[in-house]
Amino acid sequence: MRVTVHRKAHFNAAHRLYNSAWDDEKNFKTFGKCSYPNYHGHNYEMIVSVTGEIDPVTGFVINLDVLKRIIYEEIEVYFDHKNLNLDLIEFKDKIPTAENIVVLIWNRIRYRLDDHIDLKITLYETPRNFVTYDGN
Repeated sequence: MRVTVHRKAHFNAAHRLYNSAWDDEKNFKTFGKCSYPNYHGHNYEMIVSVTGEIDPVTGFVINLDVLKRIIYEEIEVYFDHKNLNLDLIEFKDKIPTAENIVVLIWNRIRYRLDDHIDLKITLYETPRNFVTYDGN
């Protein structure tokens, strides 16, 4: 029997959506106010969902204390109160869109989980704008 377990978490970060190969006008047409040069911030919310078989000994798909620690170490410490463009090497040459951020989050958590567990991340940039990534 496969069950999905969810854990919510959050972090605050700033970013700028800007393609350095374009002029300011094209960036504004594409990214709107998100391209302004002084950055802007979000209170990101995320849901980490892990799916797997229930362990007959523990009754867990995953120990939530373990999942909480993984999220803290890999995501909250790494992303919280950072300027994603300036502070994260992964965005040196990549635009920190919600789509790119969720893939990075997935990769940082995935390697810490057992292979038999499936992972899906839902990242809310705002209460109405969110993305989901499951590795596919």
